[in-house]
Amino acid sequence: MDLIEDTRPGQNAPEFTVSEISGAVKRVIEGEFGRVRVRGEVGRVTRHSSGHVYFDLKDSGACLGAVAFRSAVRGLEIQPQEGMEVIATGRLSTFQASSKYQLIVDAVAPAGVGALMAMLEARRKALEAEGLFAAERKRKLPYLPEVIGVVTSPSGAVIRDILHRLRERFPRPVLLWPVTVQGPNCAAEVAAAIRGLNAIAPGGPVARPDVLIVARGGGSIEDLWGFNDEIVVRAAAESRIPLISAVGHETDTTLIDHAADRRAPTPTAAAEMAVPVRLELLAGVARFEERRRSAIARGVSLRAQRLRDLARALPRPEALVAERAQRLDALALRLPRALAAFARERRLALGRGAAGRFGPGLLALGVARRRQRLARAEGGVRPEALAARLERLGERLAVRGDGLARVERRLTSDKRAALDALARTLATLGPQSVLARGYAVVRDGSGTVLTGAAEARQATALDIEFADGRVAARPERRGPRRGGQEPEPERGPDQGSLF
Repeated sequence: MDLIEDTRPGQNAPEFTVSEISGAVKRVIEGEFGRVRVRGEVGRVTRHSSGHVYFDLKDSGACLGAVAFRSAVRGLEIQPQEGMEVIATGRLSTFQASSKYQLIVDAVAPAGVGALMAMLEARRKALEAEGLFAAERKRKLPYLPEVIGVVTSPSGAVIRDILHRLRERFPRPVLLWPVTVQGPNCAAEVAAAIRGLNAIAPGGPVARPDVLIVARGGGSIEDLWGFNDEIVVRAAAESRIPLISAVGHETDTTLIDHAADRRAPTPTAAAEMAVPVRLELLAGVARFEERRRSAIARGVSLRAQRLRDLARALPRPEALVAERAQRLDALALRLPRALAAFARERRLALGRGAAGRFGPGLLALGVARRRQRLARAEGGVRPEALAARLERLGERLAVRGDGLARVERRLTSDKRAALDALARTLATLGPQSVLARGYAVVRDGSGTVLTGAAEARQATALDIEFADGRVAARPERRGPRRGGQEPEPERGPDQGSLF
């Protein structure tokens, strides 16, 4: 330091310039204190457009100005906020332009867990008041997602635990978005990852996840502080994809846990929440299949029993058919006589019909009568007129004769066709056609038709009619059984038994 000597009388003290004094003070402060850690409450905070942050550190007795330059702000563990108790690390220096000393900060840390918890609680209440933690905002997780998105560090044990657990339960494709899970860049990277996965378009080249897992291993509250940041909480609340928070261990709680749709105590538990157990699903399907088969078998059994119960109330088919079969046999015997009578009636009706009334004999008789009438009228009629009239009458007679002939031919043809149809029906339904198909008519000695084996055994003689003739027979007589053997049937001397 250069001193200016005062030569005036009575002035022995040296004189300093302002810059000399400011520089001397600066060197003393920086040389005496060097790098220091200062604990205090953050007062007024000013963020300049240049990126520098100016704030005050104060306690009950003093106030110290502090500044964090732009290069240091990006690396701060926490951003200073008014009312927060922190420990600021930096070096003391002076700002000569305003004759004030200040702390140039390059690190800011909360002053103990209590300060962090107080700040965390205040932030939680503010976000909760906005409705970001409301239960109605929670979305249901998909039962079996096609793709699972994971936001975590790619090199930690968390991603290995998640992949291992997914392979054990139900293998699913995993889309990993690597982030820093600790430090000043953690919050910004996690929020960007959540928003980036939500921005993937469905059906694009990269599959859009159906569920997200934000995971990190355990640590202190300072290590997990990035997941308490407001931007992370808002990104989780805005996510359109259901999100599972798996930050820390079971006892660790962060603000993202409140904004997520589900909270998992560990990353492994998050994988268990995301997918079901494949073996359990297969076992459930097998149980359902067994129940289906049992239900079908039980239904068939019940309906079969019901059918048997209803069948007991129905008459036997043989009983229903037997009476109608007997009636058919009786009608078959009556059919030939009925057909013959019907043919006779039709023949008589044909004779009494138009063909009978207008036959050739009656036609000749009518012509003779008309000639007689003509002969009687010849006396009063002129020959010329009579000849003309006779000619006209002859023409009309010829026309009517032709018409009568046509009617006769048509009527004869129609009746012949009907008679042929009846003859064919008679040939089909008559007893001879039935016998020709292998049936036989059994009668007793008196000519009565027998319809049962019991009646045949009681008859003394049998007459069996076939299609080509009749055969006489005698029923076989059987005596009582002896020694469990059937006795030899009695046979007649001239004919054998048919049974």
